Amino acid sequence: MQWLTYALMTVAFWGVYGIFLHNGAMGMSDPVLGRYKAFLWVGVAYFLVAIVAPLVLLISKGGNWYSMPDKGVAWSLVAGVVGALGAFGVLLAFGAGGAPPVVMSIIFAGAPVVNAIVALVLHPPKGGWGAIPLPFYVGILMAALGGFLVTKYKPGPPAKPAATTVQVETVDYSRYTIR
Repeated sequence: MQWLTYALMTVAFWGVYGIFLHNGAMGMSDPVLGRYKAFLWVGVAYFLVAIVAPLVLLISKGGNWYSMPDKGVAWSLVAGVVGALGAFGVLLAFGAGGAPPVVMSIIFAGAPVVNAIVALVLHPPKGGWGAIPLPFYVGILMAALGGFLVTKYKPGPPAKPAATTVQVETVDYSRYTIR
């Protein structure tokens, strides 16, 4: 069940990804280019986590890191490109006015549906599509419906604090002389 721990860890990391990315883009204080600056730093983080860490692990474990099958390299590069394009799509959605909770709800409800369909196309089930049990299709519909419902009925933004008025007393200094 160690895989479940890692899967839930990923849920937690990706669950905060959109919010943190949005905060990073807003923290750039650049309404036009801030999201691209944030994405640049996401790339730096990917470099550190996805290049340095595996190299250290491969070298420390004596892995044959310089000889890799072309098929594995190609699929891995495609995975990296679609992952980066997906992250970029998140930023573009934010830049086009999408609120992080809505954007991420659509992504995290829609991505499992796409994943299931593409996985079935690339690796058809034993017995064909007809062998897929009905609850699987119900689950796909529920994921899509869940994304729709979360998007449609998301809570509104927090209430803005009431404006406070300050009474300022003015003093006429013209009647005083400076010595």
